[in-house]
Amino acid sequence: MKSLVFLQLVAASTAFVLPDAHVFNELNAEVEQFPGQVEQKLSSASDVLENYFDKAHEKVDSAWSGLSDKAHNALDDAVAFATKTRDCLNEKAQETYFDAEAWLDSASHYSHAKAENIASFFEDPHHPPHHGPPHDGPPHHGPPHHGPPHHKPPHHHKPNQTVYELIASSKYTTKLAKLVSEYPDLVKKLNGTKANYTVFAPIDSAFAKIPEHAPKPSKKVLEAILTYHVSPEFYPAGRVLVSRTIPTLLQSPELSEKGLPQRLATSIGFRGLTVNFYSHVVAVNIFGTNGVIHGVDSIILPPPEVLRLIEILPSEFSTLDLGLTKTGLLETLNKTAHKGSTFFAPSNFAFAKLGSRINAFLFSPYGLKYLKALLEYHVVYNQTLYSDEYYPGSSGDDKNTMDVPKGRYHFDLPTLLEGKSLAVDIARYGRLIEIKINAFARVSVSDGVAKDGVVHAVSNVLIPPKTSAAGEDNYDGGELTEEDLIERLEPFVRYTEDL
Repeated sequence: MKSLVFLQLVAASTAFVLPDAHVFNELNAEVEQFPGQVEQKLSSASDVLENYFDKAHEKVDSAWSGLSDKAHNALDDAVAFATKTRDCLNEKAQETYFDAEAWLDSASHYSHAKAENIASFFEDPHHPPHHGPPHDGPPHHGPPHHGPPHHKPPHHHKPNQTVYELIASSKYTTKLAKLVSEYPDLVKKLNGTKANYTVFAPIDSAFAKIPEHAPKPSKKVLEAILTYHVSPEFYPAGRVLVSRTIPTLLQSPELSEKGLPQRLATSIGFRGLTVNFYSHVVAVNIFGTNGVIHGVDSIILPPPEVLRLIEILPSEFSTLDLGLTKTGLLETLNKTAHKGSTFFAPSNFAFAKLGSRINAFLFSPYGLKYLKALLEYHVVYNQTLYSDEYYPGSSGDDKNTMDVPKGRYHFDLPTLLEGKSLAVDIARYGRLIEIKINAFARVSVSDGVAKDGVVHAVSNVLIPPKTSAAGEDNYDGGELTEEDLIERLEPFVRYTEDL
């Protein structure tokens, strides 16, 4: 009998813990089988996932009823079930406060696997570009819910506790509850009905990853960390799965004058769903009367600045970092005031594709001024473009932010190279997103969220267009000579500067 109950639990666990290998393989197979119906298939993905979770909850009910007759806190049930049936916890402590390698590993796998599915969308005449005004209304998911969530909670009990009460009464989030209780304003929010909140709640074992002798952060830093785990919007599992980034309660003055929400990034890979590419989601859809909780196995720490993110990834960006340092741009950018930024960061592979001769020229004493102009063409200040959200930055007006709409949308982003902008096209079908720059270069890894903006890794160095009497001649990825590169950069080279 015990063996039968255990087998029920194992079977149900594959449904309750995020089913990336099962569900997403089915969705991908449908997309590949019917490439002309990508939009239709992905628009129904959320419904498919909701039905999947409803069935999973039924299995959990049946299995759990045979395990214990005691009444459980809903969060206790969900976390206990996940931890008893699957080893979801990564015991290795994070060595840095932002696992940048995981950003590249997780996101690149997803990006490369999905790129071909929507690449042809850019050439599809049946999907014209979106030229409408920024989307100022509520998101397409509908207006915020101000009553109990309509989705069935685990075990189908009607929610009778707020998200804070669920956290405070759970034996798996005692450390989180203790920290949150020290901030009355946060407790008031999580007990209130002003919004339906989403909490990514670190379970107690997440705190065990903190080094034993690590100094305790200040109260201000702790508050920033806690608010970074909470979104003021309602993100049940289905919506999380189709969202690349999620806003939080942490307001970042580095993103706009008045402060805009620092965002979380989500990633799906072989190891399941992660938040900021390293914190694994181990339990989902624990509903309260004012929102939903997802359990995570690692504390989610606010990310570093854009330039720091590039610096701590030498295996991917050492050539870029060297170029920023040798040209003096690293020091200049560190001192340049800005509200938000978008950095299209060329990888080491991207520089290698230029060839040894061009690289030797760019990194020579004479070529550094050309390298500086080239790198300035990759930096956008005062505008932050995530794959699914746009922050204008300089205006500081929350109403000017916009969801990147479903379908195809075009942005012209002014760079630090005077008078030159990047033409950015985003094709978006739910979670499937393709970003093209200047109609040729693709973003290989997107949404490296940063304190002052976002980093998108590109596998081609972006080359400015050549201006002539006939107009602008955009570089299309063909063979590039040293002479052609000099001609394109010559108008922007500052000979008075001592590099």
